Amino acid sequence: MSFTHAYEWLGPVMFLAALFLLAWGYPVAFSLAGVAIVFGVIGVGLGLFDPILLVALPSRIFGTMSNYTLLAIPYFIFLGSMLEKSGLAEDLLETAGILLGPLRGGLALAVVLVGALLAATTGVVAATVVAMGLISMPIMLRYNYNKELACGVICASGTLGQIIPPSVVLVVLGDQLGVSVGKLFIGSLLPGIIMTGAFALYCVVLAYFKPTLAPALPLTMRTISGRALMVRVLKVMLPPLVLIMLVLGSIFQGIATPTEAGAVGALGATVLAWLNRKLSWQALREVVDATMRVTTMVIFILFGSTAFSLIFRAVHGDAFMRDLLTNLPGGTTGFILICMLVVFILGFFIDFFEIAFIVVPLFVPPAQILGVDLVWFGVVLGANLQTSFLTPPFGFSLFYLRGVAPPDVTTGHIYRGAVPFVLIQIAVLFLIILFPDLVNILLRFSGQ
Repeated sequence: MSFTHAYEWLGPVMFLAALFLLAWGYPVAFSLAGVAIVFGVIGVGLGLFDPILLVALPSRIFGTMSNYTLLAIPYFIFLGSMLEKSGLAEDLLETAGILLGPLRGGLALAVVLVGALLAATTGVVAATVVAMGLISMPIMLRYNYNKELACGVICASGTLGQIIPPSVVLVVLGDQLGVSVGKLFIGSLLPGIIMTGAFALYCVVLAYFKPTLAPALPLTMRTISGRALMVRVLKVMLPPLVLIMLVLGSIFQGIATPTEAGAVGALGATVLAWLNRKLSWQALREVVDATMRVTTMVIFILFGSTAFSLIFRAVHGDAFMRDLLTNLPGGTTGFILICMLVVFILGFFIDFFEIAFIVVPLFVPPAQILGVDLVWFGVVLGANLQTSFLTPPFGFSLFYLRGVAPPDVTTGHIYRGAVPFVLIQIAVLFLIILFPDLVNILLRFSGQ
């Protein structure tokens, strides 16, 4: 046994140490950096690598800071925060509720529709779930919607921000997988539409067979109709749709990069808020503060993960993981199943940023060796993360709703309501895995 092989256990132990600290609740960036320091000292002490290797760390961090793709993250976060803080999201949901209210399950359909629209403009799960929980939950309960259905549809629709472009998740995955973010956006569009359609179909079928669970709005609530309703729909719903088309259309047509399109979207959301007289200094301060907080968190996690990955490779952890994942039973199929299981389980406990920066880079070399299409792989990972965000008992989306739900809505209601939508998401995930053309067909049409 060679000297290096004698200490090949250091890589897995380092990975588990980081996960332990994360599960314990220690800040992510400091967990990764702290583990890197400890194992760096151990590696140098054992003579596994020369201390001069650590000189590469500052240049790697500066390389991260100059990453043009990641600049899209603050733009999309700003865009979503502006729609939420300015009240435009609330107007969207209210208008959709009036438009679809006469139908059985109309409010649930409105939540799915607005969830998809917010996903296509914000890409941030927490903002979407919290906004719709605060706005739609009281209305649905007031008009005798089943509590489980109300909770489930809000949580599920909020998670659409994981897969429907322009998703922050896809931006980060594109960077970590080394593939075009624009291609990930195009590839995820059809799966995102299928997921949205599946949620809507479930609500329609349930309301048809069990109308008491999702009744239509009473006539007294339909205070606006005809021409007035059409004017309101055009005024409230058309501008966000135009904004979505500008952002996604410019990316899909190759006119703008995701970063440039994100900047246009952020400016467009600000203009919309101003035109609707919803833009105030207080709202702007809150939007900027939210953007700064999330972006700073991402950057610090990147710093920690950069240090972690450098030391992890120095102790030959990457070689260990590559050999392990490429020699699984079942070849490529076994690799995909294990990757999906790992990401699904980790999604219960840690945020997608940590998964993307710690785990996904370990999957890339084996995927390349096995000939896996990394764009398709990125879309599958995004759909998987969406499922884990919704799955009881630890799904993040459930916790976001729990924080804003009325007192009479229990954790049990939220968990039970999420289960049917989890099953729908798993079914769509398997469709994407079994039929890769769901991802690739739009890429072929777009010529990318």
